[in-house]
Amino acid sequence: MTVLGSFTLTSHGATVPLGVDARRLVAYLAVHPRPQERASLAADLWPGIAAEAAARLLSDAIAAVDVPGLLTEDGPTLSLAADVEVDLADALGLVRGLPEIPVDDTPDISLLAADILPGWTASWIAVERERFRQLRLHAVEERSLRLSAAGLHAEAVALAESAVKAAPSRESARRALIEAHLAQGNIAAAVAQYDDYRELLRSSVGGPDPSGLDGLLPPAPVWPVLRARRPMPRSAVQIPGLRSVRGGGGGRRLVAGGSVPGTTR
Repeated sequence: MTVLGSFTLTSHGATVPLGVDARRLVAYLAVHPRPQERASLAADLWPGIAAEAAARLLSDAIAAVDVPGLLTEDGPTLSLAADVEVDLADALGLVRGLPEIPVDDTPDISLLAADILPGWTASWIAVERERFRQLRLHAVEERSLRLSAAGLHAEAVALAESAVKAAPSRESARRALIEAHLAQGNIAAAVAQYDDYRELLRSSVGGPDPSGLDGLLPPAPVWPVLRARRPMPRSAVQIPGLRSVRGGGGGRRLVAGGSVPGTTR
């Protein structure tokens, strides 16, 4: 069964069609793998409906799931059968195991590219969708940082770009991408990402500059002097000859060389 990107139920190689209520029921159980109390399940699936009416709708939905062995009823609880494979469960297993996978391995992380049932608007879906979204993006960002540290720069950039594409306003995703570009030596791309993020914050929420990323763009005019006088932030990538200056509008730019534009040496 798939609930990432779209809902699909397959049995013995064939797609199984389900009615609206039966599909909602099966999807709910796929997203909530623990046995569910029938009363609370009915309340979540049909909010705002009287308990007796919701219970009847649940019974009708169960009867409409015409797939032998798909559901397990145990007294007042209902769940998917233990042998039902769900892509979300596989994705969560990947999230948990990804930190232990060596960086020189190339695991298939395509399961971390999609949200839970995009387009479905029920409140119970929204909660689980956001929870999984945060977990998968964090896993991708951390993997990108590990790849950068191991010198696998192209792979690190690709992963960080996927996180930024999924969540353009997420600061930690931008940080991972900026660090990946800097580690690769692609200063122009790092500056472009910083500026794009700053512009996004201004245009979407009218927010201030992304000061949380300032540690990546140190203000000292000469990098060797900065490195000698104080330690770099843990996440910063040290590139000799690179410095950050603020323009007339208060914006920060990375420039190469040892003098500030508009001054004499």
